[in-house]
Amino acid sequence: MRLTKAYFLIVLVLLIDQFSKIFVKTNFILGEEVSVFSWFKILFIENEGMAWGTQIPGEYGKLFLTLFRLVAVSAIGYWLWKAEQNNGSNYLLVAIALIFAGALGNIIDSVFYGVLFNDSHHQLATLNNPNPYGTWFHGKVVDMFYFPIWQGTLPSWIPVWGGKPFTFFNAIFNIADFAISTGVGILIFFNKKAFGEKHYWAK
Repeated sequence: MRLTKAYFLIVLVLLIDQFSKIFVKTNFILGEEVSVFSWFKILFIENEGMAWGTQIPGEYGKLFLTLFRLVAVSAIGYWLWKAEQNNGSNYLLVAIALIFAGALGNIIDSVFYGVLFNDSHHQLATLNNPNPYGTWFHGKVVDMFYFPIWQGTLPSWIPVWGGKPFTFFNAIFNIADFAISTGVGILIFFNKKAFGEKHYWAK
């Protein structure tokens, strides 16, 4: 797999990711939910931080997180280029391309969405609104895919969580997150095929 094909995969993931986010952002009110199946819902939320809404506290926490993501995606881009230069396997190149595309997709939200959209509370947001909800580098990541495969109360004999309501799977994510998870999964489950006996980034 050459870089041209990797770039095509990256662009494809970015287009699907951004189309789905803009569609949800401009057609759903924050918190609005549509059931596709009992175990699959489209639920519009905005993530101000990392996975599961984790945030870095403080006035500059969001800015720091966005800048950190920019540095991280640059490093991933270099890793992709280095792997291709050293004839890395297709497994490795596909995995890195997916991780890069996912990271870049969420960075686009963080950098631009705050100045492109207005607030989604109790109203539909519009693109290029004259009253944006934030500033540069302070956008919120749009999430929408929710898979509550099982919901119920855990048996009382289970330590700590017994007798409490529980949902599996309770994470709400987007295409970019799915791309990152798929890329990481390839590196974990196809480790030998991805890396072989060489560490391509170390050359």
